[in-house]
Amino acid sequence: MLQTEHVRKVFGQSVVLDDLTLEVGEHEVVALIGASGSGKSTLLRCINLLTEIDDGVIRLDGRDITDPRVDPDLVRQKIGLVFQSYNLFPHMTVLDNITLAPTRVHKKSASEARAQAMEWLGRVGLADKAGSYPDRLSGGQQQRVAIVRALVNSPRLLLLDEVTSALDPELVGEVLTMIRDLKGDGMTMVLATHEMGFARQVADRVAFLDAGRVLEQGPPGQVLGDPVEARTRQFLARIIEAGRV
Repeated sequence: MLQTEHVRKVFGQSVVLDDLTLEVGEHEVVALIGASGSGKSTLLRCINLLTEIDDGVIRLDGRDITDPRVDPDLVRQKIGLVFQSYNLFPHMTVLDNITLAPTRVHKKSASEARAQAMEWLGRVGLADKAGSYPDRLSGGQQQRVAIVRALVNSPRLLLLDEVTSALDPELVGEVLTMIRDLKGDGMTMVLATHEMGFARQVADRVAFLDAGRVLEQGPPGQVLGDPVEARTRQFLARIIEAGRV
């Protein structure tokens, strides 16, 4: 479904993505791991066309979405992106946050958008929070609302950028359960995470990024349990020392 071929991105003198190539199959969940600054978040933003690449090609369903003639807004209708900071509008209720894009961008009727939003909120156990404002929700609840907001547009691909990093450990399970359910539904996902246990539980494949490149990739058990590259082993040793496995 997704192909990034020889993607390069430079900010000033810093090469953030360097000849990065990665493929994601339909219904596959790929976890991006690596140290801060390795390019995980930038890659997600490039896939969603929020950040323009300097070289290479990104394809979605075989189509070059980085062609300058492509309308990025049309591409983003097929790709959902969820940030670690929720980004919910504080002055709007949960329901209004979720229905804003379907009604304003996708031109759905208010009744259709509300029905779809309530269906998703019911699935994640938050139907009773539809009329609440974000500041009345826990971090885990806010993050689930942010994911629902991305899902109501029926994306082909869901990108998740460190969606558990801002949560208390006891709330991570709420989001993890939701992502597991999405995987069971066949949702194609690419997620950046520092939580190796999270990657091990939900990913079909783990890709280790280092200096803007995919240095190693494979099944979670192999990459996280018996990595081939010395740099991967060094990174995981530090993660284990920090208690994040």
